[in-house]
Amino acid sequence: MAVLDEVLAANKKYVDNFGDKSQLALPPARHFAILTCMDARLDPAKYAGLSEGDAHVIRNAGGRASDDAIRSLVISYKLLGTKEWFIIHHSDCGMEFFTDEVIRGLLAKSLETASLGAEGFFDVGTGPGSEEAAFIDWLTISDTNHAVVEDVERVRRHPLVPGNIPIYGYVYDVRSGALVEVPEATRAGSIK
Repeated sequence: MAVLDEVLAANKKYVDNFGDKSQLALPPARHFAILTCMDARLDPAKYAGLSEGDAHVIRNAGGRASDDAIRSLVISYKLLGTKEWFIIHHSDCGMEFFTDEVIRGLLAKSLETASLGAEGFFDVGTGPGSEEAAFIDWLTISDTNHAVVEDVERVRRHPLVPGNIPIYGYVYDVRSGALVEVPEATRAGSIK
């Protein structure tokens, strides 16, 4: 069975048991948002005790405070009333395994999927590639805790983010499931 078929079959079961979920309010019931990584090992509903309708979960590669992530956080607050934000990166993140230069080089050679070996990512494709990767800030991570601090600081000082929203910084440990606070990040995100 193709993935498409699996997804559609799962959706049919979901629809059959949808129940009163159509009555959930648009704003998140618990009034908070999480910015986290897209890594498939992370389940914010489980690690944060969420049910459908509880919180906004914004996901991208690395859980980074990109312009688009900040855009979503601002909408979350301004239009839908969230009052607290969490920025949660994680251990063993794929964004730690390459640099901007590496991904730019890989994409310049080929658009096919790269492989990961002992020396890092390497190209197995034959091309063509694209130089467009040179114009993207890939927001790679060399130090996870430092990246959490950077992201909390970036969100805190953004001119569209009011000072009355606490921003917490954490690292999710993929080996234990624990959320580990990054105190410097939480201090940077405290109410101003």
